[in-house]
Amino acid sequence: MEPYEEIEKTITKSYRKEIWKRFIQGISEFQMVNDGDRIAVCISGGKDSFLMAKCFQELLKHRKVHFEVQFIVMNPRI
Repeated sequence: MEPYEEIEKTITKSYRKEIWKRFIQGISEFQMVNDGDRIAVCISGGKDSFLMAKCFQELLKHRKVHFEVQFIVMNPRI
């Protein structure tokens, strides 16, 4: 199994309650993703932004609405 596959499995299985379920609950409760939305996820290099990006990738795989995600990489040290 590739390292990224292990990470995906960990997010959706091992941390299902702590991370994935809360992410999905927030997206649904506040109607944060709607049909036709274009979402930008900024990746700064920290674990929080990488986790957010991974959650949106998983959401794309299991989506119930059609939306797009663009990942933007930034260097916060500039």
